[in-house]
Amino acid sequence: MKTKSFLSGFLIWRIRNIDDRSFILVLSVIIGVGAGIIALIFKTSVFHLQEFLVKNFVLKYSYFLFLIFPIIGITITVIFKHYILKDHIKHNISSILHAISKRNSLMKAHKIYSSVFGAIVTAGFGGSIGLESPIISSGAALGSNIGKIFRLNYKSIRLLLACGASAAIAAIFNTPIAGIVFALEVLLIDLSRFSLIPLLMAAISGAITTKLFGEEEILLEFVINQPFVSRDIPFFIILGILSGLVSFYFTKVFVFIDGKFEKLKNHSSKLIFGAAALGIMIFLFPALYGEGYDTLKLILNGNAHEVFTESIFSTFIDNWLVFVLFFLFLILIKVFATVTTIGAGGIGGIFAPSLFNGAVLGFLFAFIYNSCGFETSLSESNFALVGMASVLGGVLHAPLTGIFLIAEITSGYELIVPLMLSTTISFVTVKRLESNSIITMQLAKRGELITHDKDKAVLAFMKLDKVIETDFIIVPIEATLGNLVKIISKSKRNIFPVVDKENILHGIILLDDVRDIMFNSEMYDNILVRNLMIIPPAYIDKSDSMQNVINKFNETSAWNLPVTHNSKYVGFISKSKLFSSYRKLLMELTEE
Repeated sequence: MKTKSFLSGFLIWRIRNIDDRSFILVLSVIIGVGAGIIALIFKTSVFHLQEFLVKNFVLKYSYFLFLIFPIIGITITVIFKHYILKDHIKHNISSILHAISKRNSLMKAHKIYSSVFGAIVTAGFGGSIGLESPIISSGAALGSNIGKIFRLNYKSIRLLLACGASAAIAAIFNTPIAGIVFALEVLLIDLSRFSLIPLLMAAISGAITTKLFGEEEILLEFVINQPFVSRDIPFFIILGILSGLVSFYFTKVFVFIDGKFEKLKNHSSKLIFGAAALGIMIFLFPALYGEGYDTLKLILNGNAHEVFTESIFSTFIDNWLVFVLFFLFLILIKVFATVTTIGAGGIGGIFAPSLFNGAVLGFLFAFIYNSCGFETSLSESNFALVGMASVLGGVLHAPLTGIFLIAEITSGYELIVPLMLSTTISFVTVKRLESNSIITMQLAKRGELITHDKDKAVLAFMKLDKVIETDFIIVPIEATLGNLVKIISKSKRNIFPVVDKENILHGIILLDDVRDIMFNSEMYDNILVRNLMIIPPAYIDKSDSMQNVINKFNETSAWNLPVTHNSKYVGFISKSKLFSSYRKLLMELTEE
């Protein structure tokens, strides 16, 4: 009670003494530091848990524990989600976009910590996922709930949510620019003076937090030793095309297998099948264990052969074809390992797996070329870095995020030309093959995807319930013209829905259609309503997206359309109410 009283007093004091924009700047710094701490807890816990398990157990008991660890981790996570949280909500970037478009940017408070625990256990025991999406989810939930606590408006809460996500990215990789770009490109936050400064403050705060308190070996950093040379441009173009194809493959396989897991209603079946399959994949390819950043560091430092020697195929180290096929299979199987981990019940994302695939692809491309004995050679580490940006940009459909992420990880812009070239080509390639990314595909199908297109964004934010009008007087289908005239005398509307006893909508009556006979009292008992009603030009279902609603109005040129749910009458939507709500929301979204 005292807490509520204190909060109310503070809110009154704040409104009187601190304007909204200054207050949001303060909150953005707090959120940035909070997201940085969350990222530190994530990365440090997973790093030491994996180190403990691998160094103390795996070497002693051979690779067979790779079959066991993922099962343990996913089982603990499933128990946590189903029996402690009792919530099946997803902890990924798609859930953030859904919260923005359909939940007024409000995220459940437990996601601040539930994403942390679930992802630590999943990845710590070897789940082949990325920690970035859960960290971003936690940061976004932190921003959303802070905005809710201080009773800010929707637009401010949305901005603070983006600040949390931006700070999380900046904290994970020590890349503040990439964090801001991610918020603008993936979360589709409008770039304006009002939004840019808080995003900047949050990203810087998150990056500084991990830089000051994080362990150096946990951060993914790399110094470029070989400069970019212009003669490599044709090869970076080819790498861009290959990255686009790999991104398309990653997207299609992920969505397909994720759909199969969704059809399994029995959680035990998902767990047993998924965890067992993951264990087998990691047993065959230990590089799939965990996030995969150890593999990335080996590749970037020119020690890719160690990735091979740590597998059961190490006896074939001198066989060039087996070596190449090993890394090719890593690219092909990584997506299976990732989606299986998530489908079985683990918590994680696709950020790190995309970087993993890109690094292996870039290395393998340069390695095969260098093995051909040409006079010139390609830098395997440089191509691995460019491949990371290209595949990440392709999978997320966010080329700028990929470009700036790698540019900042390498502490310079030595590779900015090939990064821009290859990542852009990758994005164009995958965009031609698939218009939506993994994180937006399902949202787009449901009409819940926000975009930088103002019209589509407004439609995504609009809620059908808000534009349904229910002040229409219903007419029983067994009524007569006389009954109808009495109803008309009490109504201020010129449309009358005709329903039966179960409220099923059978048709509508227009006042203009009965105006000529409604004053002829001799016909009152002889004409039935069922003979006067007409079928509407279209029906709107309560589950329709706003884009579908607009399409139906455009196709029929109607001014009013009935809304039904399971064939039962709900109300009407008028074109005037629809456009009025649209204009109001557009002004709210675009106002500085």
